Order: sequence, then structure tokens, then C-alpha cells
Amino acid sequence: MRNNEILDHLWRLHQNPELGVDPTGNDFARLDLPIKEGQNLQLALLKRWLESGETLGGWKIGMTSGASRNAMGPGVRPFGFILKSRIKTQADSLSVATLCRGQIENEVCFCLGKSLSGEATAADAKAAVAAVLPAFEVNQKRLPPGASPGLRVADNLSNWGIVIGASSQPPRSIDDFDQLEVTIGNTQGIIERVASMGHIDNHFESLATLARTLAQHGQTLQSGHMVITGAYGKTAFAPGNYYGDFGKQLGRVEVGLTA
Repeated sequence: MRNNEILDHLWRLHQNPELGVDPTGNDFARLDLPIKEGQNLQLALLKRWLESGETLGGWKIGMTSGASRNAMGPGVRPFGFILKSRIKTQADSLSVATLCRGQIENEVCFCLGKSLSGEATAADAKAAVAAVLPAFEVNQKRLPPGASPGLRVADNLSNWGIVIGASSQPPRSIDDFDQLEVTIGNTQGIIERVASMGHIDNHFESLATLARTLAQHGQTLQSGHMVITGAYGKTAFAPGNYYGDFGKQLGRVEVGLTA
């Protein structure tokens, strides 16, 4: 399958995520793409979104936490893009029927106040952050089971968008998040509680890594971009009202999923 055919198929899946449940798509899922090629295809996918009238709102860095940490290789941290129209607030509700399959994940979201170059360090990243927000990443499972790592990267690492809470001031210390404990729950109670220590890469190191990796692909972290850096608790799509509690440091974020 040629890259333009892969791109066409990914574009169809992004417009029609329900196609990913079709077992005839398994041959597509088994395509063995190098991760770098997957990143290039992902940027071609972003270009299609931009040409259709969308705007780039930010980025994510993947494989930084929990069981997914280093899952594509030691130190491999691929990126994904976030469309501006899909940066939602707590006032918005999302339809499970429209999203199809997937999950919501607690993530820390950073709003940049200035650009980060390809030579960025963790200290540079800390200085570039204008605000920190509690957030959910909304991940949409568009690929059939068994997709190769490179194809998962090409598919934008499953990202559909994010939901953000109220912002706070940037942390004073580069280690401020080490003691963070994040809870995801709903009206029925706590679903999962995850401590930061030992679970996730240092957030500012992740921002610097993301800036350096983007630069290798001709992209830049810019002022105003929203960036998410890795998952804490997560739960599959189901109708209900959910919260992510990031403690006194960052507060809460909420989202309603409708049928």
C-alpha cells in the first residue's frame, strides 16, 4: 500500500471512525510503518485538516506514562496534533455516538506564552509556559486492533481533542508536579487514582523533547499552543458526567458524555 493510499484511508477513518470496527480493515492495521514515516504521514493528515478549514491548536507527546511508556522503544516519544476546534471547555458536552469508540484520559495541559526552538531544554520549557490547566484528552479508537506503532503514529496517536478546565499560574519549580496525584471519577465514585511519581516523564522534559522532535519535522511549538504531556487515569467512553481532580495545585476539570 502506497503512502497516498494510507493517507486516504486514514482520512476516511477520521471522517468516519466507525469504519475502524470493520474486520476487513485488519490488513490495513498490519501495515508495518517506521515511526518516522508515520510522523510524516501524520503531518500530511494535519495538512488535509488545515486545507479543510481547521486550525492547529497545539500538540501532544506520546508514550510518556504508565504501560505505554517506552512502548515504541526506549526513549521514543512521538508527537500528535490537536485541532483548535477540538479544544473544548467544561461547558461543552460530547456525544459518545459521534465519537464512536475510545476513552478520556486525565492529562496536564500547558499553554505556551512563547515559542520553543529545537534546542529547547527543560528550563527553557518551564520559562515558556504561560499557564497550566487540568484537562482530559479525548482519544478516539479509529484503527482496528493490532495496528503497528508507525500506523498508530500516522493516525495521530488516537487523539480527537481535549477538554480543559480553568488555568492556573505556571509552577515556580521544575519539580512541582512530582508529588501530583490525579483522580478520575464520575457520579458513581472514583474510577482511578494515579500518583505522578514513577508514572510519568517530567512534564518540562517532555515539552523540551516535543520541541526538539517537532523541529526535526519542520514544526515549531508556538505561543498560544496547548500541549498535553501524558495520561494519568483513563476510562472508556460511556454516557455520564466525569471529573478529573488534580488537587489543590491545579483544581478540577469536568466533562459530560451524552448518548
